[in-house]
Amino acid sequence: MNIELLQKYCLSLPSVTEDIKWEHDLVFSIGGKMFCVASLEPPFTFSFKVPDDEFEELILKEGLKPAPYMARAKWILVEKATIRTTKEWEKSIKISYELVSAKLTKKVKTELGLL
Repeated sequence: MNIELLQKYCLSLPSVTEDIKWEHDLVFSIGGKMFCVASLEPPFTFSFKVPDDEFEELILKEGLKPAPYMARAKWILVEKATIRTTKEWEKSIKISYELVSAKLTKKVKTELGLL
C-alpha cells in the first residue's frame, strides 16, 4: 500500500470526499466524517477506524499503534504498511468506511444517495 493506491481506493467508495487538513494530512470522509487519514509527509503512514472489539488486539501487532488523538474513538495508526497486502488494507479501510457511514443520520445518507 502506498499513498496513490490508498487515494485511488478511498475515492472509489461511494460519496467519498478528500481534503487536506492540518497542512500535511490527506483526509477521506463520508458525509463530512473522516474514515481514513494519510500523512503526505514521509514516512507513509495512515489511520482508520476499527471495530471496537478488534482495537486492543490490533494495537499489539508490530507496525500498528493507537492513532494519536483518535485512539479513544478506536482508530489505529499504520506505521508499517508492508505488514499486510493492499487487498487486506482495502478490506480494513472498507470496514472503517462502513463503521463511519453507519453513524450518519438518515437525512445525510439520503442526501448522499446511500439509502
